[in-house]
Amino acid sequence: MKFLKAIKWIVESILLGLGILFVFNLVGVYINVNIPINIFTILIVGFLRIPGLVAVIIYMLI
Repeated sequence: MKFLKAIKWIVESILLGLGILFVFNLVGVYINVNIPINIFTILIVGFLRIPGLVAVIIYMLI
């Protein structure tokens, strides 16, 4: 049962990361900031949430 709960959490995190990146890229068009949507950025933003998004933004701006 814990295995299924862990799988559910992982899938939800990946989908959340994908959604956050998609929305950020829609808004980022107006401020000329674009984050590529790939497996690494999805996993970072999905598991770390907002701090992960901030870290990816800072990394892309450097």
